[in-house]
Amino acid sequence: MILLDEPTERVCAAIKSGQLAPVRLAIVAPGGYGKTAVLGHLTGAPGVRLVDDAHLLTDAELSEVAGQLDDDTTGLVIAARPHPRPAALNQVLGRLTGQLVLRPFDRPRTEKFLAGAGRPLQADAVLAQTGGVPGFVRLLAAGDGELLAAFRHELDQAGEDTLCYLLAAEAGADPDLLAALNLPTATAEAVRATGFLGPDGRVLPVAARALRELVPADRRIALRLRLIRRQLDRGGPVLSLVRPLIGTGVTGTDVAAAFEVAAGEATREPALAARLYEAAVRAGRPTNAVGSRWAEAVARAGDFDTALQLADQVISADDAADRAEGAQVAGAALAHRGQLARSAELFQWSDTATARCFAVIGLTGTGRLAEAEKLLAGSKVDGPPTLLAGAVSSAATGVLESVTAQPTVALSTLIRSAEMLAPVSDRVLLPDSPAALGALVALHSGEAAIAEPLLERAISSGVLVPRHRLLLAWIAMLRGDEEGATAQLRSAGEKLSPRDWLFAVGLRVGLARRASDLAGLRRIWIQAREAVVRHPVDLFTFLPFGEFEVAAARLGERDRLAPHLRQARELLAGLGDPPLWASALHWSGLHAAVIAEQPEEAASHASALADAAAAGPYFATIARAAGCWLKVLGGEVDAVEVESAARDLHGVGLCWDGARLAGQAAIRTSDRKAMLTLLDCARVLQGRPGREAVEQTGGARLSERERQVAELVVAGLTYKQIGDRLFISAKTVEHHVARMRQRLGASSRGELLAELREIVQVAS
Repeated sequence: MILLDEPTERVCAAIKSGQLAPVRLAIVAPGGYGKTAVLGHLTGAPGVRLVDDAHLLTDAELSEVAGQLDDDTTGLVIAARPHPRPAALNQVLGRLTGQLVLRPFDRPRTEKFLAGAGRPLQADAVLAQTGGVPGFVRLLAAGDGELLAAFRHELDQAGEDTLCYLLAAEAGADPDLLAALNLPTATAEAVRATGFLGPDGRVLPVAARALRELVPADRRIALRLRLIRRQLDRGGPVLSLVRPLIGTGVTGTDVAAAFEVAAGEATREPALAARLYEAAVRAGRPTNAVGSRWAEAVARAGDFDTALQLADQVISADDAADRAEGAQVAGAALAHRGQLARSAELFQWSDTATARCFAVIGLTGTGRLAEAEKLLAGSKVDGPPTLLAGAVSSAATGVLESVTAQPTVALSTLIRSAEMLAPVSDRVLLPDSPAALGALVALHSGEAAIAEPLLERAISSGVLVPRHRLLLAWIAMLRGDEEGATAQLRSAGEKLSPRDWLFAVGLRVGLARRASDLAGLRRIWIQAREAVVRHPVDLFTFLPFGEFEVAAARLGERDRLAPHLRQARELLAGLGDPPLWASALHWSGLHAAVIAEQPEEAASHASALADAAAAGPYFATIARAAGCWLKVLGGEVDAVEVESAARDLHGVGLCWDGARLAGQAAIRTSDRKAMLTLLDCARVLQGRPGREAVEQTGGARLSERERQVAELVVAGLTYKQIGDRLFISAKTVEHHVARMRQRLGASSRGELLAELREIVQVAS
């Protein structure tokens, strides 16, 4: 099948009709451009001689062709490649009066050709493979057998220099490196004449594939090694040359050095860098020579177990020159695994300026304030004032300020740190990011609106993406946006570090609790128990541990969590009970006490929150709300006060907490008007339109036992299962359900379930 473009079709039609007689036309184009196809299209043109592959003719044959030009009645169309160009061919071409230019297929011509050939191939994919070279499009459509046979013939005809050039170009050699091969000058022209190169000088993918499949591997590897040696001598980049050699088993000093150099070039692709360092060791490079950099690449790729193994080998080797770097890698990996205390020890032992700053963060996070302050005060600069050095120093200062200064001061410092680190963050192994630390400070101080853009910028940089997405999910959950929180949680992926997994489990617990999904909460609680056992409490994990505390109260498992909460409070005491961090733990403790119906315990938390109220508007808001909770728990419900406190909580980002306060107050008051007002307030704070309470509740207050039964009915338990859970008979359960149905005015079981589900969700 022949597909000519419009200009070529017009010329061919004019030749065949005799309008251009006598024609004197040259068709000069690389292989595959369709010269032979055009000549075939002209077959039968009256008085026209067609000459194909004129570049391969002998001088005698070309002389005979030239003789025909003396006859004015004979037409001549000659097709040739641009190389080789013998002098006799130049003489013939010089006497012709026109040249036909052949162009690659465009998208419409490619689609038309593929349709005519009956091949269900995508035109864009074919163009990407072939560059639109007509002959290659035809071969690709014909199938692998014909394609490889055609390329094999072409390669068999190519000279040694041409093949060497093609292999080098396929390997990714730049023009300077190609020139360093010292091939004859005409080699480049010969290669271009094959049609194997695209306009940018690179080997077309379809031709590159043929080279890989048709040229023996040992020959291709030998050529690459030759290029690599030259590139190493020139100090040029080797990554593109070295990458295909991974896993081939090649060894030797040069290739090992090349793997190591290439790994250093792949800083933005840590997984690739890790494979290259491994390849360098397999090729003969001593492990200790690359150990810390290998461990760092592995850690940045997310494999903290292997990173720790490699780093430990470096630290324990007396002759390793980079033991300090190895300790820094191990410290970062342990931080991701949740071992912040051990991480700080390794950073201190490493004793570089950067490591000391990381140690300050770890010491502060584990309650060792005096050590952290002393280390930061005595830290000396041991290198140039780079962006990294400034960012890490600011991060350490910001974390200390979160304990010793106003929260706004700490947040400002951490934001500056994150902005300073952004340009270089994708090349550094961090135990935690300033963006994540800043977001934690923001979440603990009611500044979620500041945390969001901070986290989104960090995600765009590609660093610690799961960590930042989980914190965005936490913001969404606190706001009552369960759908947004679930989407961010899902986007964080399944391959999580232990620290990130702790936050992911905390989110799942929190979402199940907020959805009043008691069955789901019990399922996820199994993972929560494992997370609690595996992950020590530190300052930066109060969010998930707070969720675990509230869930434990809901499930009657507070004793299981008690040792960890005691550890958290001892940690806070070591830091002087800073309001920023202590308030979060007291707030979750208050909720746990409310659920467990422990007024004295709730009062102690409310008192601690009141003591911290002077730290800022956020802390004053939750202190007022805590006081409201105490009154509600004691049966004293002031609808105006409760609604004000609930709306204030909503205003500082604790939207769900505000709705819950209003909902709990509503079901505990005996004042029908107050109940309706507060239920309506709860719905509005949840982002749902308010409705007339008569339509919702029938004006009735649920007793404590009825609320318990309602939760279990909504969870899908049978009357017998509910009775077993509450130690009452199934008949008594049925009686409670009948009373609730009467009070709520539900005409069917489905309507009753809908009403109970909404009441439970609002109040829980």
